Amino acid sequence: MAHWLYKSEPFKWSWDAQVAAGATGTHWDGVRNHAAKLNLIAMKTGDRGFFYHSNEGKEIVGIVEVIREAYPDPSDPTGKFVMVDLKAVEPLKRPVSLAEIKDEPRLAEMALLKYSRLSVQPVTDAEWDIVLELARQ
Repeated sequence: MAHWLYKSEPFKWSWDAQVAAGATGTHWDGVRNHAAKLNLIAMKTGDRGFFYHSNEGKEIVGIVEVIREAYPDPSDPTGKFVMVDLKAVEPLKRPVSLAEIKDEPRLAEMALLKYSRLSVQPVTDAEWDIVLELARQ
């Protein structure tokens, strides 16, 4: 299983909205970056990801799961971009802030820090475990 991070501005789509979507989940659309598109294409059903509130809050707040693999995004008039469907799995015991991630030397290479504008990014197994460790503190 691969791990990912999905960034969303809470006023557009929040963790609470994701949870409210229930087991049927919702689509993750509107991605217009080719690197992020390649990440979406690489996702498999069952992959898990962190749900990150960007701009407002700047923290990882929950875990989501891919429930449908990449398919065409109908909001893209060019037909070049895709979306996946996600469902909420669980909130983190405690949100992990961007400041905490920056302060953790073991996360220095995390895509969230190196490619901060990328809306959908990979998370290594080691990074996944470290973030979960921070959430339990």
